Amino acid sequence: MSQGNRGLRAIYHYDIRNNQRSIMDISYAMRVLVQVADSGSFVRAADALGISNAAVTRQIASLEAHLGARLIHRTTRRLSLTDAGAEFCARSRAILEEIADAETVAGQGSAQPVGLLRVSAPLSFGLMELARFLPGFRARHPQLRLDIDLSDRVVDLANEGVDIALRIASKLEGHLIARRIAPVSMVVCASPEYLKRRGTPATPGELVAHATMSFSYLWAGDEWSFTDAHGHLTRVKVNPEVHATNGDLLRELAVAGGGIIMQPTFIVASELKRGTLVPILVDYQTLELGLFAVYLSRRNLSNKVRVFIDELVSAIGEEPPVQRGTRRAFAEGGEARSSGV
Repeated sequence: MSQGNRGLRAIYHYDIRNNQRSIMDISYAMRVLVQVADSGSFVRAADALGISNAAVTRQIASLEAHLGARLIHRTTRRLSLTDAGAEFCARSRAILEEIADAETVAGQGSAQPVGLLRVSAPLSFGLMELARFLPGFRARHPQLRLDIDLSDRVVDLANEGVDIALRIASKLEGHLIARRIAPVSMVVCASPEYLKRRGTPATPGELVAHATMSFSYLWAGDEWSFTDAHGHLTRVKVNPEVHATNGDLLRELAVAGGGIIMQPTFIVASELKRGTLVPILVDYQTLELGLFAVYLSRRNLSNKVRVFIDELVSAIGEEPPVQRGTRRAFAEGGEARSSGV
């Protein structure tokens, strides 16, 4: 048996004064539950842990009795986590990872971030901005392993074991802890070919007569918001001919003349500079979103999470680098290009 597996062995004992299981025992039971969930069977979990099948069964039964909840559905053919089991298992993963990090840091006598950091980020932002940031971050923190999930869907941090989720939004769920990293500006644009064929909208209300294409996960749905120079807000309910869960696809469809899109500037920056997309309604301010780092708890925030967020804030600055360049392009020639179509 390996030293790691020997370290997992434990015997339940109870504090005589309050009859509560010790923290060491609960953490061990968490390890057993996570291993059962990963292995898909008690037998395979027992093999992985180097203990008997009966011992695994006792650990799960005792944990369920302690929590007063069934964690695993058992049948003769398969097992699966209950809703309570899935929630407890996800939180157990996070706790066990923090324990491992604490043990490593204590052993090294260093505050250097270590262990596994799980990060979720929007696909386009990850490819454009995280790809610039991560090489230097990894060089500075060689003992930190990264698990990066690039997806535009909203992940469940607890159930999916995610340490940090980067989100672009106007507002976030109230139960989450979030740090605003930078503003994210939106731009309405279309190809010169489309605008020559269909005309250029002069006001937001004219969008309803145009072909539009919309991001499926936009928090406001198909309602696009605009503010004029006097601060008057206009909301336009567009009727998109295309919905898509990825902004890059919408950008390419717009370049091909498919219609009008509203996307973050960092997604359309290159096309705006080349002139294959043209900003429209430039006298109106579109909804400004924010880039947020979202995590589960402010208490006992792990060093690896804190370091990642702090360094990302420092790298991005007041706004994403690509967005800064695009905003300058708007000031220098965006309006001229729009009026010249």
